[in-house]
Formats: sequence, C-alpha cells, structure tokens
Amino acid sequence: MFATIRLLSNTVTSLLPKQQRINQGYKMWMPSLPLVLLTATHATPSNPATAQFRILPKMTKHEVREYLTKIYDLPVKEVRTQNYLGKRMRIIGKRHIVYAKRPDYKKAFVVFGSELADVGLGGEVPGLQQQRDEDDE
Repeated sequence: MFATIRLLSNTVTSLLPKQQRINQGYKMWMPSLPLVLLTATHATPSNPATAQFRILPKMTKHEVREYLTKIYDLPVKEVRTQNYLGKRMRIIGKRHIVYAKRPDYKKAFVVFGSELADVGLGGEVPGLQQQRDEDDE
C-alpha cells in the first residue's frame, strides 16, 4: 500500500510544472509561528540581556531557541516558559448573559549570551557627527 502511495506522489509531482517542483524542497517551517516581543532589557556588567516573548501554547523551549538563533542569529543562553490561561469574561446583554474566554497563551523568558552586549556607544554612532556637520555646511 505504501509503495503505491509513494508511486502516486511521484507521478503527481512529475505532472507539476518545473518551477513548483523546485520550490517544494525549500519550505520554511518556523516563520508561521508568531513571536511577539513584550519587554526587553539591555545587558549590564552584572546582568545579561533578557527579553520576554508571547508565543503559542504549543511552542516548546527548543523551538523558541532555534527560532531566535537560526532566523535572527541571536546568541540564546537560556529559555524559560510559563503557561497562562485566558481571561474569562461575562458579557451581560438585554436578554442573555454570554460567557466568553480569551485564548490561552504562553510567555517565553529568554536570556541572551554575553556576545549580545551594549557596546557603550549610546547616542554616539561613528560617522554620524561628520555627516551632521556636512549637512549643516
């Protein structure tokens, strides 16, 4: 049975145009998982940089780490997660009382490695002052 399914799938893919056959192998999996940044703190000499993300409840710590390292190239040191239940609401109408619930969510607390540190430039960016002086002249 499995051989016929495999044979059928090869037949179907061979009937597709060449452009669609090439693109089938390059599907990205992670970008469909949203990562919403809630808060972020800068690195200090005593504490590393941290960030909080709101993620889907089905995402794992490993997926969050892979998402940040492979897509954004960030040095992730540690990931912690917490599950939250959605808020329950009671909506009172003229005739009925309707009960509703917001969706459940998960928070990911990410600690970044020491490579991600503030370089101490603050508002001073190399070349910016020269460019401002040239614009003023």
